[in-house]
Amino acid sequence: MRFQTPLVPATLIKRYNRFLADIRLEDGREVTAHCPNPGAMLGLKDPGLRIWVEPNDDPKKKLKFGWRVAELPDGHFAGIDTSVPNRVVKEALIAGQISELAVYKTIRPEVKYGKNSRVDFLLTQPGLIDTYVEVKNVHLRRQDDWAEFPDSMTTRGTKHLNELSDMVAQGARAVMVYLVQRTDCTCLKLASDLDPVYAKAFDAARAAGVEMLCYGTDVSPNGVTLSRALPVDSRVQSGS
Repeated sequence: MRFQTPLVPATLIKRYNRFLADIRLEDGREVTAHCPNPGAMLGLKDPGLRIWVEPNDDPKKKLKFGWRVAELPDGHFAGIDTSVPNRVVKEALIAGQISELAVYKTIRPEVKYGKNSRVDFLLTQPGLIDTYVEVKNVHLRRQDDWAEFPDSMTTRGTKHLNELSDMVAQGARAVMVYLVQRTDCTCLKLASDLDPVYAKAFDAARAAGVEMLCYGTDVSPNGVTLSRALPVDSRVQSGS
């Protein structure tokens, strides 16, 4: 997935109010940018951080810049836009790049299921059971090269795990795809200290037959693309 408009560098002054960030452009202008991320963004919102933003000239948009990428001090990058993972996974599904799901040729996004929910993707193929796929954005890193999810309490995420478990009970296949939008992580575990309820739901869903997949990404100011599969910590998460 390439960004539609070339990104420009800026410096983060302050991220606040969940969807807003004050930034300083290279020409010295200080403006407010849209921050497309409702999460805690731990480690990705420090003042002075070099970031990359997407400009727009849409007269209907009040904010003329959207924050897309954080450039980390060690030269790595992190994508902060939580809408990107679904776009990356959709491209990868169409291209057959996710080996565990490559056999499915019909890919339908936002299909109603569960209790007033829409699954990210419903995959179908003649002769195979339907597969329900949810996608989660991951960009928390606190120790070594571990990516962690979630970065804050996520009632919605717990609901999705429970609904995927229900689909397995009804005879379907269910898959959770964690997409790591960082270039400095090589494995995934749950941040059970930040949301123990989600961790317990994860364990229950995996025991019920929900498949847990994780993929890394190549992130740069040019775009975000799927890279390689990453291992998911196999220990009992809610007890770690």
